[in-house]
Parts: sequence; C-alpha cells; structure tokens
Amino acid sequence: MEYVIGLDLGTGSIKGIALDKAGEVVLKHSESYPLYNNRDGHSEQEPEDWYNASVKVLEKITNDLGGDGLRAISISGQMHSLVLLDNENKPIRRSILWNDTRTTKQCEYIMNNFGEKVIEITGNKSLEGFTLPKVLWVKENEPGNWEKTKKFCLPKDYLVFKYTGNICTDISDAAGTQMLNIKEGKWSEEIANLLDLDLNKYPKIYNSTECVGELNEELKEKLNAKGSIKIFPAGSDNPCSALGSGIINKNRDLLSIGTSGVYLKYEEEYKNYGGKLHMFNNVLPNSCYSMGVTLSAGDSLSWFRNTFAKDKDFDELLSGVSNVKEGSNGLLFAPYIVGERTPYADSNIRGTFIGIDKSHDLNHFARAVIEGITFSLKDCFSIYEDDSDREIISVGGGAKSKEWLQIQANVFNKKVISLKIEEGPSLGATIIAAVSLGWFVSFEDAVKVIVKEKECYYPNEEAVEAYKEIYIRYRKIYDNIKNI
Repeated sequence: MEYVIGLDLGTGSIKGIALDKAGEVVLKHSESYPLYNNRDGHSEQEPEDWYNASVKVLEKITNDLGGDGLRAISISGQMHSLVLLDNENKPIRRSILWNDTRTTKQCEYIMNNFGEKVIEITGNKSLEGFTLPKVLWVKENEPGNWEKTKKFCLPKDYLVFKYTGNICTDISDAAGTQMLNIKEGKWSEEIANLLDLDLNKYPKIYNSTECVGELNEELKEKLNAKGSIKIFPAGSDNPCSALGSGIINKNRDLLSIGTSGVYLKYEEEYKNYGGKLHMFNNVLPNSCYSMGVTLSAGDSLSWFRNTFAKDKDFDELLSGVSNVKEGSNGLLFAPYIVGERTPYADSNIRGTFIGIDKSHDLNHFARAVIEGITFSLKDCFSIYEDDSDREIISVGGGAKSKEWLQIQANVFNKKVISLKIEEGPSLGATIIAAVSLGWFVSFEDAVKVIVKEKECYYPNEEAVEAYKEIYIRYRKIYDNIKNI
C-alpha cells in the first residue's frame, strides 16, 4: 500500500496521520514533549524534542504499515515560534513560542515608530505572538545569541532541515513572521533595513506544494523505507487546518474552537484590513487567508467546568443548555479571561459575567459561556462587513455539541456544517502531498474525496432575531469594563 504521512507539530504534541491513495486515513499516532515556562510570560521548547518525537511517530506508522509504502512526508506546524541555528546548524537556544508574551516592549517600539508601514507591508499589527518582535528581543537581550545565528526558521522548518539538510520555510509560515511582504511573497528588505536585520539570516522561501528535498538515508534506514520519499513544507497550522476542513474557496469559512478560537476566511487576493484582522499568505497557490482570534474560546469553557462543575464532563455540562432560551435570561459572559486579541488587541482586559440574578442556575451559566465565546468569534466575523451567502465549517470543541452548533448557526445566521473526521493541520498536510504527487488532479478533487461532511445546522429565524438584540448588548461590555 502506498501512503503519505502528514505531521502536525503542535505546542503540546506532534501528531502524524497516514493517508492512502484512495484518500482514506489509515493510521494515526502522536507523541508529546515538554513545555518550559520558567519565568512569567516565557514559553519555550527544545527543537530537538520535536525531532525526537517526530521520529517516534514516523517509526510507529511505518512499522505498522510498512516503510516501503511511504512516498512523502508533509509537515505543518505551530506558527510564529522562533528557532535560531548556529554555523553548525544546531539550535542556539530553546525556541521562543507563539504564546510567549515577553515582547510587549518590542511590539510597542515597532508600532510607535513604523506601525503604518509594517501594517501596509505585512498586513498585520505587531503583536507578542509574531516572530519579528521575538527576533528584536533576542537582539536586545541576548546579543551574543543573535550574533551566533546563521539562520532562523520556524518549528516545522526545523524538522524539514533534520530530514533533508535544507534550511527553508514555506510562504504561509513566512507570512506569520511579520517579516514578509505578503503582496510580493518575498522577504521585506524595507522592514529588514528599518530594524537593522540581516537578510542573510532569513531562510529561503518555497511554495507549500514544492518538494524541498528527500528523506535522508539515515532516517530511511531507521524506518525501513525504500526509494524516493519526498518532503513537503506544507505550512502553518491554521491554513493547513482550513485545507483539511475543505476551505478552498470563498464560499466557505472556518470556525475553529480549540483552546483559542479562530474565524478564518479564504481570500482570493490580499486585502488590507488595517490590522484589525490577521492577513497571511495561504498554503493554496495564489491565495491568502484572513482570520480573527479569540484568545480564550474552549479555554473559557474548560475554566468554567474546572472551577464550578469539576464532577461533570463536557457533554453533561452542556446537556441542559437546550432548556435555556437564547440570552440565558439576561446573563452575559465576556470570555476575556487572559485578555483578548480580535478586535481589541488588549492583553489587560479580563472576563466577566454580567446580569446575574437569583433565577440563574448552572445551565444558564453554561449557556452564557458558550454564547459569549460564540459572540466573541462573531466580533471577528463582523469586521468583514460582508453578509454574503457563505457557509461555515465548524471544527474543534465547538463542533462536538449539537446544541452549540445550533447556537453558532443562529448567532452567525449561516448554515453550519460539522465534519465526520477532524484531523486538522495533519490532514491538510497530507492533502498537499497527495496533490503534489499527482494522486489527485486538484485540491478541489482531493477535498471532495477526503473531507466528509457529517451534519448541517440551519439558522432558526426566531432565534436569529433574538440573538441580534442580545449581541448588541454583548458589544457594549468591553467599552464599559475596560476602565474597571
């Protein structure tokens, strides 16, 4: 049996799936690795831990399926995180991750001095998550490490290097650094000059569908693999997840509710949202994607359960929300428990319940939490000012509850679709490999076969009207609590 492997290098673990030529997921495996939070706001990982875990995943899959059937490995990964390599191509320090918040000073410097120019070139405001302020932090606080740096790259790029010897990145990960001119698809010399950065330290950029090398002989021997095994740099986790969910044109958007929440829209070309939304190059050729982010989506629900209903699993916790009418009898929840990204970019704001009275029980609070998370994602959607007849693919924790899926359909006033199989970025990575190898004629052809719909949820007119009024009240929360 011939197959390809898609890897998803996440923050907590690396997941691998094997896809055969018929478009079926035939095996999956994951391995975890440590996260280091030694100081407040710091979040780091060892690149070599990623590599060792990836080899375990590859060994498990190839041992079960036979290494001689492996034709390609395609890799997706966490965005923005900074890897520094020395003259011997070894990591100089731990990787500074996307969720590391030590770079507020550097973000303020960029925005105060070059903000409009940076937004014009990169499509994004400078935020702590991006790679650019991490580079400036290293320059200022660890100048010796920056001096020793031969190349920087992103997490999945480190795996590509270990597999092939090629230090490179793909267009979607490059866009997430805030160092790319996303309209031109190349590194911005202007930003490099403004911030005194050496372009020689930047990795070469490939398209997500380009083969960047073949698996080295040492790894092939370890996996009992034979012949040519192509390596594809797939891309960042968000666009790979969108592809793996069937977002390949402007007719469908992605609503992803994990720890954080993402509203993602396929864009046929670059659009300037003035930094209100993130704008990046896509893994699909000649396209972009925009997205808004809710920092605490599923994280808010987890916090609520762990604090007030630890004895209940999530299904039990949400089992009674259908007995509560829209708006939870006047109870509103703002999910800003660790700050908020879109549309406020406010790290200091904090969450709240508003409107508590004696009529409210656990079911009211549970419904208010999932309504608040959904309203927060509608804040992202509302920036588009576009009410065209698009559908929403819902994935993640928010797609595991029928009640929540119906609430999404009513709040967004859109058809909402859940999927039979959710493999996220790793599935998107396998699709890239399968299309690039010619197993499918096009991405459209591949998605028709591989991405399978489960259920559809349609807006209820009465509930839609109720939520319009409730959302207007919700939108008043931020301005009224930010000074408190």
